[in-house]
Amino acid sequence: MTMLVFTFVLLVGSALRELLPLLVNGQASFLMVAQAFGLLIPFVFAFALPTAMLTSTLLVFGRFSADQELTAARASGISLISLAAPVLVLSLALCGLSALINMEIAPTCRVAYNGLRADMKIALANFKLPEGQPIEFPAQTNGDSYTIYTRRNHNGNLQDVMILKIEEETNRTTIIAPGGRLELDTNGQRLLLHLTNFDAQLPEGRSFAGAEWTVPVELKDGGRGSVGISDMTFEQLQAELKKCRVSPPMPLNAGPGNGAAKKKRLQRAASDFTEPIRIQIHKQVAFSFACFGFTLIGIPLGIRVHRRETNIGVFIALLLVGIYYAVQVIGQSLSSHALYAPHLLMWVPNLIFQAIGAVLLWRANRGI
Repeated sequence: MTMLVFTFVLLVGSALRELLPLLVNGQASFLMVAQAFGLLIPFVFAFALPTAMLTSTLLVFGRFSADQELTAARASGISLISLAAPVLVLSLALCGLSALINMEIAPTCRVAYNGLRADMKIALANFKLPEGQPIEFPAQTNGDSYTIYTRRNHNGNLQDVMILKIEEETNRTTIIAPGGRLELDTNGQRLLLHLTNFDAQLPEGRSFAGAEWTVPVELKDGGRGSVGISDMTFEQLQAELKKCRVSPPMPLNAGPGNGAAKKKRLQRAASDFTEPIRIQIHKQVAFSFACFGFTLIGIPLGIRVHRRETNIGVFIALLLVGIYYAVQVIGQSLSSHALYAPHLLMWVPNLIFQAIGAVLLWRANRGI
């Protein structure tokens, strides 16, 4: 149940902000939104699984201690270590599941989700030209902007079209056509307006007319870009790291100095290029062990809290998760300072939680 609650909360928070406007505006069907939610679930699982494991451990062992069941178990000769062993084994099994999700499934689903979301924004491109309403398109790659109006848009067949094209923020060209056809260029992420029998008024006061004219308008919102480092699988990250080591993304300038100094500067510059990739690699692997660290520290903390209330356990769990992520965020913020090896900071929360958890569990087992 805890897993479902955290999954639902994270899923709603991640998806509604991006998907709900598309659904309300008619740019996405319920089927497309359902598919997007399905692709987000593995990505959300990567965060919900450790959090749910920590919360469940705190609640179960807190209630176990508050009801004096731990005292009864000790009186029967059963140690806390024996009681906690199955839970710890389960957490190790979940670490393997987390590794699979973090390093392969979640990045793949995230890339597919981003692509589907981009398709939503342009799949029903007719919405970009609603009837009887002027629609503004922001500055294009060449600096031009468009305002397009059509009286009727029936399945891409346009009637009474008027286009205002602004070049360099001052020069205006007005194009009027009694009819036209709307085409979606998915490869180039453009709307192509094929106008018939048009009249054009140029900035210099000149005008001309013609039988056909195609106006390309870029769709800035959509498009499938290249996969970012944060959305790469473990194998893709390793391949990217190897590629950057062989051929850095930009020339390295060694600067003045002798041969040894230049070599050292080149090595440092190369490290700066590859450090964000190393951070992501270590983050994926380290975060896979979060379930074990959270469980190890959650068992003794739940016993020490000694409360039946659910809200206390949830509060402690969220606090510990916040501390865990804060350390990782600090490490990521130092990605441009490879000299400090920030990728190793990805392992610090695990080491801290496991060390503190082991000590607290040992003390709780001895009744200290």
